[in-house]
Amino acid sequence: MIEINSKTSDFYYDLPEELIAQTPLKDRDHSRLLVLDKDNGDIEHKHFYNVIDYLNGGDCIVINDTKVLPARLYGVRKDTGAVIELLLLKRIDDKKWETLVKPGKKAKEGIEIVFKENLLTGKIIDVHDDGNRIIEFEFQGIFEEILDQLGEMPLPPYIHEKLEDKNRYQTIYAAHPGSAAAPTAGLHFNDELLKKIEDKGVSIAKLTLHVGLGTFRPVKAEYILEHKMHSEYYELTEEEAKKINKAKLEGKKIISVGTTSTRTLETIGDNDGFVRAQKGWTEIFIYPGYKFKVVDSLITNFHLPESTLIMLVSALAGKENIMNAYKIAVENKYRFFSFGDAMIIK
Repeated sequence: MIEINSKTSDFYYDLPEELIAQTPLKDRDHSRLLVLDKDNGDIEHKHFYNVIDYLNGGDCIVINDTKVLPARLYGVRKDTGAVIELLLLKRIDDKKWETLVKPGKKAKEGIEIVFKENLLTGKIIDVHDDGNRIIEFEFQGIFEEILDQLGEMPLPPYIHEKLEDKNRYQTIYAAHPGSAAAPTAGLHFNDELLKKIEDKGVSIAKLTLHVGLGTFRPVKAEYILEHKMHSEYYELTEEEAKKINKAKLEGKKIISVGTTSTRTLETIGDNDGFVRAQKGWTEIFIYPGYKFKVVDSLITNFHLPESTLIMLVSALAGKENIMNAYKIAVENKYRFFSFGDAMIIK
């Protein structure tokens, strides 16, 4: 049954600030792994390289191969020379992007921004009700190459340390640029672990969901059903859909890596749990009471209090199990959020 009266505050937990991971571990697969049995709430403490022990031959693990854009840009207003910080959120077409602009109050329609003379300029052509700005860019060359040259990785606001190697905020299988944030559950995999998983007879299917910053925002509505979900673009090819459906047909498990993969699979899955190749936008909001169609198991990081992501994992494992697991993770000093430790809900 859908829990229609669930409050956002029901998903709050107390997190000491020192447990928010500021830097990635040297070895990707050496983070800790909390193993949660969704049926009985039992918990084990492992390391991420042990995740293979919870996968069986014939299972299908589904990863999100989106690539994070170096989406934070710094420029100056053409009229005043004042510094402007810009965060690319969503591509509208070849030249237009939905963005976050700081400082925002004076960033009105018509203002021009120079990022680098003769290389990249932009003009605010619309201001949305939520404060986001639509910017039309003018540039010479290929936009993604200019971004690589001028942009910085858009690390979440709770990370205060500078990232030494910007590839550590990318999964090793990142392929399709378009995200404003990393699908962080995938950051724990390295080539060696993925090979071991394949050698065990587990198929690895790829989909693409370009992660927007709305994923990480706390829910401000008092009741969760009052929250309006953000929209994100996804793609699943025919070849990858076949891998998922083969495992389903054989009664094997679909293990989703991250909430982004989960949201995509549940968007495109039919009532029997099968998927078909497609592309589009999803605004799916998964919270307790939701009946999962495709996903059996989930590999994920620890999420912010009162976020849609902690609601999603509570839908899969049960709210009491999740809130208890988070309490135990805090007591055991697990590292939280993007560069933190992981959990598998089995």
